[in-house]
Amino acid sequence: MIIIKTGEEIAVMREGGAILASVLKKLTRAVKPGVSTADLEKTACELIIAAGGRPSFKGYKSAMDTKAYPTALCTSINEEVVHAPALPGRILDSGDIVGIDIGMEYPFGPDRGGYYTDMAATVAVGRVSREAKKLIQATRKCLEAAIAAVRPGNTLNDIGRAVQSYAEARGFSVVRDLVGHGVGTAVHEDPPIPNYEIKGTMIEDVTLASGMTLALEPMVNAGHYKVKNMPDGFTIATADGSLSAHFEHTVAVTKDGCEILTIES
Repeated sequence: MIIIKTGEEIAVMREGGAILASVLKKLTRAVKPGVSTADLEKTACELIIAAGGRPSFKGYKSAMDTKAYPTALCTSINEEVVHAPALPGRILDSGDIVGIDIGMEYPFGPDRGGYYTDMAATVAVGRVSREAKKLIQATRKCLEAAIAAVRPGNTLNDIGRAVQSYAEARGFSVVRDLVGHGVGTAVHEDPPIPNYEIKGTMIEDVTLASGMTLALEPMVNAGHYKVKNMPDGFTIATADGSLSAHFEHTVAVTKDGCEILTIES
């Protein structure tokens, strides 16, 4: 079921999203050779809690999961697409790229729960290859293309087609087994939001309406779109070992188009 948010609910998500954007900005600026993912995890938890929020990924367990997710951050390095836990810590080396995915429930307190926002960015560590630079830039542009396709009356297919066409025109592929999602009252809500054209698939081509809140998150591979599960039970990596990048924003569908909620105010 798709949950339409009120103006008051979106205002809370906007406030939380601005905080989350500030946290991610500090984390991406801290990325450099020699930094550990454990350092990033510690910083993220401290900043979110100090702001009155709760790291929404830490302890998260869906109905299909056998164990809860262990960290506040997903820190996916090089061929890792998404969901790589930040602990145990790994040292980032020059030439790596790291996708930092972060979610927050805000406000959070003993008497009430808040609303959820979600965002991600892929960062170069030191000097990286030309291919890595092109992949990061293209994936960021894919997210911009997805956002530009969000308006009442457009459909999920408009979003997926925009992402897929941009990525493939530059020689990259979009992951099929992982999608974006609704967000707000829970970490994951309906609808699933593929980054590819869904015409002819089992996924419903939902028409966008004002009040929907969506986590748009293109996941783009330098090689083939196929992915594989890693032995830790969380990390998903490219099947062919090629690089992968990931960018994400939480957005609201407005009567006139789209508002990015995970942006500093």
